[in-house]
Amino acid sequence: MGLRALLWNDAERRPRALLRVVLLVVVTALLAVGASLGASVGFGRLRPWIAATFGEAAATTASAVVGVVFTGGTVTLAVLIAGRYVDRRRLRDFGFRLDRDWWLDCGFGLALGVALMTLLFLVELALGWVRITGTLQPRSGFLVRFAGLVAVFVVVGVYEELLLRGYLLTNAAEGLVGRLGERGAVVGATLLSSLVFGLAHANNPNATAVSTAAIVLAGVMLAAGYVLTGELAVPIGLHTTWNLFQGGVYGFPVSGLGVGASVVAVEQRGPRLLTGGPFGPEAGLLGLGAMVVGTAAIVGWVRWRTGDLGLVPTVWTPELRDGSATSFDADRWEPAPETESE
Repeated sequence: MGLRALLWNDAERRPRALLRVVLLVVVTALLAVGASLGASVGFGRLRPWIAATFGEAAATTASAVVGVVFTGGTVTLAVLIAGRYVDRRRLRDFGFRLDRDWWLDCGFGLALGVALMTLLFLVELALGWVRITGTLQPRSGFLVRFAGLVAVFVVVGVYEELLLRGYLLTNAAEGLVGRLGERGAVVGATLLSSLVFGLAHANNPNATAVSTAAIVLAGVMLAAGYVLTGELAVPIGLHTTWNLFQGGVYGFPVSGLGVGASVVAVEQRGPRLLTGGPFGPEAGLLGLGAMVVGTAAIVGWVRWRTGDLGLVPTVWTPELRDGSATSFDADRWEPAPETESE
């Protein structure tokens, strides 16, 4: 097998899936350098003025929001560039067909995140594993801080789902389908993207092997909404409100991180195995239970809304920018025969 066949897909006239992901990493790294320099210089000059005019709480919140927005913008721009010039695909092909059904699914995802985290909080409260110590904390600058949290978690929900599910899972499925078949490719790509999701949180404060494994399972839950609809609407909505209500509403740590403001301030008392302790509910058995319930709810929603339930072919079969669709095995290590291409 020649080097060209290993790296280049003649049938699709684009790099192989693994090389496409590597090139995305390179593009993201290059953009990140420029973005970080611009953010540090630009906002460094603006922050003192914000603090003097609106207060330190506003300056701190603005700093956090700007940092996340720059990160999210860098990732999104990298996917747009790589998607157009390397993958030869449109942004909509990574899960952003913004029609009525997309927004309906996003609304379901938002509601599901609220419901799951509220249920988890009520269970811990009923069992005496969490105690409410206050509300609207901190009192000084709460509204500004909470608005910042909303902005941060929306941005995080969008760019992490675009990167991990929309881009990585999609490319992995396209690359594996020739070897594993359709179902096997989606399963393998889901596990791979979820593993990356878990490892990305492995260095968070209070992280353990258990918390990393739990985040991997959270990735599987989020991926279910993508592979069953072909859109990122459900995972974006769920990711956003899961984080927001976990930290900004009910005062739990979010993947080991404090969020600086919450509607309800709490003191954790329950056993760490069940509550997740200082990492937050995601690392506890109650959190894992919420993920199982969430995955089942996604399956039920898709069946109810569409009347059908199955993996969506667009996850592993790209429609390239020239309007052509590739064969299911077009991304094998050897070029697919011409007779198998549409």
